[in-house]
Amino acid sequence: MKKLRFCSIFIFILGLGAYAQTEEVSWEDIREGYEFPEWYTGARFGIWVHWGAQTEPKEGGGWYARHMYMQDVGNEKWGSAAYEYHLKTYGHPSEKGYKDVLNEWKAKNLDTDNLVKYFKSIGAMYFVALANHHDHFDNFDSSHHPWNSVEIGPKRDIIKEFEVSCKKYDIPYGVSSHDDRFLSWWLPAFGSDTSGVYKGKRYDGYMTREDGKGTWWEGLDPADLYGLPPEQRTPEYIKSVKENWMRRHKELVTRYDIDMLWFDGYGFPYGDYGKQVCQTFFNHKMKTGNGKIDAVVVGKYTGEPSTVKDIERGGAHEILPYPWQGITTFRTWFYKEDKERLAYTHNTRTVIELLSDYMSKNGNLLLNVELLPDGTIPPKQKQMLDEIGEWVNLNSEAIYETKPWLIYGDNLNSYLKRTEDGTTETDLQALKDQKKAAHFNERTLNSPEYGPDEVRFVTKGNKLYMIVLNPQAGIIDIPSLGLGSKQKPGKITAISLIGKQKPVTYKQLNKGLKLNVPEDRPNRYAAVFKLEGVL
Repeated sequence: MKKLRFCSIFIFILGLGAYAQTEEVSWEDIREGYEFPEWYTGARFGIWVHWGAQTEPKEGGGWYARHMYMQDVGNEKWGSAAYEYHLKTYGHPSEKGYKDVLNEWKAKNLDTDNLVKYFKSIGAMYFVALANHHDHFDNFDSSHHPWNSVEIGPKRDIIKEFEVSCKKYDIPYGVSSHDDRFLSWWLPAFGSDTSGVYKGKRYDGYMTREDGKGTWWEGLDPADLYGLPPEQRTPEYIKSVKENWMRRHKELVTRYDIDMLWFDGYGFPYGDYGKQVCQTFFNHKMKTGNGKIDAVVVGKYTGEPSTVKDIERGGAHEILPYPWQGITTFRTWFYKEDKERLAYTHNTRTVIELLSDYMSKNGNLLLNVELLPDGTIPPKQKQMLDEIGEWVNLNSEAIYETKPWLIYGDNLNSYLKRTEDGTTETDLQALKDQKKAAHFNERTLNSPEYGPDEVRFVTKGNKLYMIVLNPQAGIIDIPSLGLGSKQKPGKITAISLIGKQKPVTYKQLNKGLKLNVPEDRPNRYAAVFKLEGVL
């Protein structure tokens, strides 16, 4: 019924002739008939490059552009090295500010063809590039914003290059926008040192177009990057900023052939302005897709049925009835070499576990790859990506186009039975905290390993796939697969371990399934078993 109603709306508008060519279907009408595209719901695994000019400084954390103006970062400890690093590398921010860092970023070894081809080879079913970050710098050829990667720094249309490569290798393409908070985010650029030899000397946020005469940035206005000084920000100015944001992003979603628009926020950016961008995006996809919206909008939304719920560094703790996406990164969002940020929070094992957990709950995993400033993959991350790709490709039948079962897993948190390491109380508290919020609740390398009998389930067709997260040779009991369990599984007719020809021994009893996990497995990561007869 929804499909029929939506098609009727679209046909009706097309029938309005010349008027219809200038009018868009409203967001309210779109959300009534929208259905998530199969390319997204069946993908389960995507790659993101959260990459831009803020990778150029090797140290200073992921909010370098903000923290380089702060001698004291307060609670934002991840940026504590930025000010001193900037001082010794580029100069004092009263003379050499973030605008000058932009010009240092050249992305000289960026090869979008090689990257996209590689990401697809390791099993990623969609790819996302960063269009802009909180630094208010566009990685595309913006007609409405002079501070962009075509005019400054790399002198390349990065978003376009990735678009062409994604089309070449036939992989859906998304872009992420993080720009709607730049006015408040940039406030430190209008400060000054509170101590030292530069005390009281205003930072370059106060520079004007006239100050650029004879410099590399002659003709550019720093106010277009940082915003006007706070004392000059009238209601009319704030409105003009929002309107400019809308124009830039409407251009982004119509000039570039994208399949996903990702917002870093808990609602539509700038309220109705963001909603209008989404409306334009979906209308554009309808016009270019013969009436079909084969695209998604993603954000940390709640209560918006036509967008994908995004969870940062976390996941759902139950099966959700709608598609959702968990995002994570190996270490930091932008590549950095700060001493306190060198430790990895994820490796091959934990990423595979996240993917297994998320898809069992109807979610996708979008994994960030922290590209180096020159546009290449760090060797250590390349090694882990290779291993992840081997696992994904081996077990692809249990990943793509799968759906949740009646329950997402069994023997949940069985690792708590291991009391000899003295971590039980800590683990119990962590579990309580995870249930309070979805964001930032992910398991990492610092989490206890799963118990050898904890599993996740997914289905495809008449097959049930069971993923043993931390496999160890020996017999495990799966209560939910017992003939007398409340899940009421059918009698199992065969069980096989994906990647091995040798049959697996098992016994299905009334109280559960006894499965003998082989010692000889395809790899040392999660083991995926295919069960027939259950469904």
